[in-house]
Amino acid sequence: MLEILENNWLLFLVGQYPHGPLGGLTMTLFMAATALALCFPFAIALALARLSPYRWLRLPATAIVHTVRGLPLIMFIFWTYFVSPLVIGRAVGGVETLVIALVVYEAAYLSEIIRAGIEGLPAGQVEAAKSLGLRYWPTTFKVVLPQALHNMLPSMVSQFVSTIKETSLGYVISAHEVTFAASQVNNVLLTQPFEVYGILALTYFVLCFALTSLARFIERRTSSGRGGAPGVIVAA
Repeated sequence: MLEILENNWLLFLVGQYPHGPLGGLTMTLFMAATALALCFPFAIALALARLSPYRWLRLPATAIVHTVRGLPLIMFIFWTYFVSPLVIGRAVGGVETLVIALVVYEAAYLSEIIRAGIEGLPAGQVEAAKSLGLRYWPTTFKVVLPQALHNMLPSMVSQFVSTIKETSLGYVISAHEVTFAASQVNNVLLTQPFEVYGILALTYFVLCFALTSLARFIERRTSSGRGGAPGVIVAA
């Protein structure tokens, strides 16, 4: 196993770069971070719509969230992969396909995390803002959301961990992430699949364990800063 890692560590880390496309663990982290960053505005919009008193906003948002959460990610990957060329008139690469599918999928999950953070705030926060003359949107973006996002930061880190693991599905559409790199190594060696995929499993474990530990640290800091009990880390 050490010999395989010594001979192929660069492929696991950055894929074929600089002689080919960027890939490996670097691309895995890039796709996960990009997908979460792009889905964040949509997640906030869905969370606010779910909490809206207006049925014409609340019901469609609820239907979207439950529909997306009720389907496997691989379906969104396939739909994006086969439908996108028909819509835009050109082929879409594996990385772009996976990022688009993750944006749609993660927006639904992240919206529930944000919604839980908003609902967990004391009602007095909104009442105090109204007593100061703030309207709905200033209250939402200046009072409610900053506190909710701060409280739910550990859950969002945990969601990032889930997203990292979900990028492994990009292998089926040849997205050049770390699982795809492992399959390339395995195709060259042929006789050592246990060792190759053992390295892959260890890579995911070390990375996800480190990020989960970070989430727990942030949770403790958030809890001690507010003098409350630790919150629940929500993971997909």
